Amino acid sequence: MPAPAAKFAPTSPTFGDESQGGRLQRKIQEAPLFPIGIVGLLGALGYGAYSYKKRGNMSTSVFLMQLRVTAQGAVVVCLTAGIGYSLIRDFVLPKLKSAER
Repeated sequence: MPAPAAKFAPTSPTFGDESQGGRLQRKIQEAPLFPIGIVGLLGALGYGAYSYKKRGNMSTSVFLMQLRVTAQGAVVVCLTAGIGYSLIRDFVLPKLKSAER
């Protein structure tokens, strides 16, 4: 017997007539690392384009391989920082606040 459809309904609230600015502000508050990631992405793209132009006599394939390894390292660092932030926010700070009371 299939489960009722209500069990699979999204849990996020409906925001109705929300402006673009309000939606952006809400999203930033829900996920503060997202805009930082977007700025980091734009910075990495700019750095990659600048480095590609100034690569000298290095072949394109070697340059792109080095850029890929650097980008993967940056992703690992960002994921680790994000997970650490979430763990501190969800587990450490509530214990500190309850200990103060």
